[in-house]
Amino acid sequence: MKFREVNFDGLVGPNHNYAGLAEGNLASTTNGKNTSHPKAAALQGLEKMKALFDLGLTQGVLPPLQRPDLACLKKLGFSGNPKKIISKAASSAPELLAAVYSSSSMWTANAATVSPSCDTKDIRLHLTTANLNSNFHRSIEADHTHFNLKQIFSNKKLFEVHQPLPQTEELADEGGANHMRLSSKDFSKGLELFVYGKEKGRVSSKRYSARQHLSASRSIIRQHKLTEKNSFLIRQNPKVIDQGVFHNDVISTSNGNFLLTHETAFSSQKKTLNSISELFLERCHEQLLIKSVKSQELSVEESINSYLFNSQIVTLDNDSMILIAPEECRQSTKTKAVIDSIIADAKYPVSQVKYFDLKQSMSNGGGPACLRLRVLMNDKEIQAVNQSFLFTNKLYKKLKKWVKKHYRDDLAPKDLADPFLYEEILTALDELSQILRAPKLYPFQRY
Repeated sequence: MKFREVNFDGLVGPNHNYAGLAEGNLASTTNGKNTSHPKAAALQGLEKMKALFDLGLTQGVLPPLQRPDLACLKKLGFSGNPKKIISKAASSAPELLAAVYSSSSMWTANAATVSPSCDTKDIRLHLTTANLNSNFHRSIEADHTHFNLKQIFSNKKLFEVHQPLPQTEELADEGGANHMRLSSKDFSKGLELFVYGKEKGRVSSKRYSARQHLSASRSIIRQHKLTEKNSFLIRQNPKVIDQGVFHNDVISTSNGNFLLTHETAFSSQKKTLNSISELFLERCHEQLLIKSVKSQELSVEESINSYLFNSQIVTLDNDSMILIAPEECRQSTKTKAVIDSIIADAKYPVSQVKYFDLKQSMSNGGGPACLRLRVLMNDKEIQAVNQSFLFTNKLYKKLKKWVKKHYRDDLAPKDLADPFLYEEILTALDELSQILRAPKLYPFQRY
């Protein structure tokens, strides 16, 4: 049975702002408190979706979450009507208001970890919603994201959407940003790689806290009914975490039988890559192609600045691969040289690169790969997905018109205290739910 990868991109919400909330994410902390441009951000994301759709790829959309999360502020002791809650939080706890206003759900690579049905013992597609408990502003996404995933993957005969793991440090889970899948050319046989940075009883990074725990990855392997033959645990190099590599997808990416990584990405990297190659050959009966970028070619710092490894690699119907890279990669002389060398080398399957302007997302610490959740499905499974969340030209036109109608051009940190912003967002989300034919998509519509 033929499998195809569907990328569910996060639709950037009207609350897109820079609050600098994510420790260890250098772009986020550097640009914190700057003025953001929500309309531009959403349109940039839509153009990437449209471009991949036009390449013949199946594309999906994940809606933004309801923000601000006033229910969360109520749990933290704020009371009154929405205007009073926002006013009180703005004056006494602006950091909490910024957290409940965060637009981080746009990075749907963190929404869940996904294992396709061709890997699992029960031959169902499994998704585990990420608990994201390393950062408060992200941890409050989990329940809402889980609800949305259940709306999209509702067929229980084909899909199993697991609840987030318990909210404890020893089960910290950041979703697909620390998960890769290597596969045969037809995608049907795969090896799933689970990258972690935390481990009980073992010192990890020193400057920044690692986000993915080994226990969480092991739990997901069990939950998804994977085996030792098609899953592999990898310890992230603590030294690169301390340099700002907060997720594996900042330093490594993969597609099919191709792994693109930096030579410093993993602990005991040579041994790790040898083990992966052996397991891949045993599992997929093909040679794994690895491009391990040397530090002299591209430093970790420049990798983070350009976000080379946060590019997407996609396979077209003719089996050729394209690198979907942020514009910053073209602007970096060294990064562009690495990309050009990969394309020029016939032993690697990537034949071309397309650059995209995603400056608004990049400025907050998320590139092309952050903006999408990879879901490998066969035709039957794609047909069983809620079709309202699959990208079409008609949906593209509606969403583009909707963004231009409802989004502000600029959003400064002080604007989060504006009660009219709250009203604007609810109006926009209400209309979005109608576009997506999901009338009870948001909490304010259900309660």
